[in-house]
Amino acid sequence: MKKWQVLSSVALLSLSLAACGEKETDKQSINDSAEVTETAQFPITQMDALGKEITIEKAPERIISLVPSNTEILFGLGLNDQIIGVSDNDTYPEEALTKEKVGGTEFNLEQIIALEPDLVLAHESGMYSFNEEAIAQLEAVGIPVFVVKDAKTFEETYSTIEQIGRITNKVQEAKDIIASMKEGIEEIEVKVADLEEKSVFIVVGTDPNLYAVGQDTFINEMLEVLNVENAVPELGWPMYSAEQFVSSNPDTILVTYENDIEEITTNDAYAEMTAVKNGEVKLVDADTTSRQGPRLVEGIESIAEAIYPEVFNEK
Repeated sequence: MKKWQVLSSVALLSLSLAACGEKETDKQSINDSAEVTETAQFPITQMDALGKEITIEKAPERIISLVPSNTEILFGLGLNDQIIGVSDNDTYPEEALTKEKVGGTEFNLEQIIALEPDLVLAHESGMYSFNEEAIAQLEAVGIPVFVVKDAKTFEETYSTIEQIGRITNKVQEAKDIIASMKEGIEEIEVKVADLEEKSVFIVVGTDPNLYAVGQDTFINEMLEVLNVENAVPELGWPMYSAEQFVSSNPDTILVTYENDIEEITTNDAYAEMTAVKNGEVKLVDADTTSRQGPRLVEGIESIAEAIYPEVFNEK
């Protein structure tokens, strides 16, 4: 074989190998891209908090949210343009204030129907105002209603985000949010690992009766992350008498309404409580500590800043 033929053959072989390499690289890139942009397969059927199987025919393009936590999740998933209506109580993010309001304690069904949503996100805790009869009316005109669970734990919150991500075709975005939340919690746990344990009493209202944050609640799990003792041993949201409150005598009293600070610190019945005498009656953010959504870490930080200002940046 002549020299030029040998060189030509080598060149062709090199080009062939290079092309194969490019194909393999392209194939790997496609696979990598598929992993990053995981999507849901529609139609999709998902069981909601009422135990009903809800079928979503295609990725929703017009969504109405009936509670702030759902709204924050939707915005966190990047569905800003798809959100066409929210509740009167929505305050975050700022863009939520520009969306059409469909009601607060009661919802305007005619308005919701007129907006022609292809998905309405309700909430288990709000069923007293948006009941099964209202859901049936929307479903009768072809509007699917997905009732989100009233999450009591972080894990249930993660599941909610996953569910909403799945039915809105934002699967990977949901995973990213959850991973970020878990990372933030781990960082907080490291900060408090060696701190002296304190007892905390969280007040969620004093007018006309005093209500507290008990065990088996979303906020109680925040206290567990911070390695602090909840001074309220009862489950849920118990009502406390003045005598019970004084007897609990925690190191720190936290309130979610600013007016309650004065209500507690100026009440003679509470004057001898350790937290009152030491100026340890403080305000925490009511939204981030109660909304089961992407700002969960901010809620924990709000509590941490009140209890451990020397470790966390005090606002």
